[in-house]
Amino acid sequence: MSLNNLEKKINYKFKNIALLEEALTHSSYKINNTKTKKKNYERLEFLGDRVLGLILSEFFFKSFPEVNEGILDNYFQKNANQDNLFNYAQKINLSVFLKTQKGDNLINNKSILSDCIEAIIGAIYIDSGLDDCRIFIVNNIINNKHIRSKPIKHPKSLLQEYCLKKFKTLPKYNILNKFGNEHDPIFEVSVYIDSCDVVSATGSSLKNAEEAAAAKLLDILKI
Repeated sequence: MSLNNLEKKINYKFKNIALLEEALTHSSYKINNTKTKKKNYERLEFLGDRVLGLILSEFFFKSFPEVNEGILDNYFQKNANQDNLFNYAQKINLSVFLKTQKGDNLINNKSILSDCIEAIIGAIYIDSGLDDCRIFIVNNIINNKHIRSKPIKHPKSLLQEYCLKKFKTLPKYNILNKFGNEHDPIFEVSVYIDSCDVVSATGSSLKNAEEAAAAKLLDILKI
């Protein structure tokens, strides 16, 4: 798939197209010429994650001068989280542009696709600087629905408040399992509160698995 098509989708033209190629290359991708060291997206993802955090923080800080830190953090988390980045990756059909080991199906791989979005942000930053990154993030990553609606607390926070109010104790989380590839692990986590069965869920990180388990328990409790 031509990278020109992806540039049109993200509305950004790279001066150095090699940066975009790097942002789309997974560590599992192998090439025939073993003497050539093909870079993968991990370094750019590291950079892009920090650039995304800075720009989102600045955007919400300036957009809502009257709100407190807690509400700013809610806006930030809802736009920086894996699900939001994954939804954008699906919108631009990013999986068809990725280079990975043969046979991988990445259409629904939240971890890799969201990481690649951050890598693209890092690539844009290296290619042309912070201003173009800001334009890209404001136009593509920030979800206006999240801004217009009242910020919603995270499932873990809601469950914690419920437990403290009703039982005067915190919910108990336990790691049940970790499986999958080393570069793409899956965590299984359980959560337990008094007078309720143990509930478990999986996620691409310990944090995501805990949030998924908390959300499942909140559904059971009708909260």
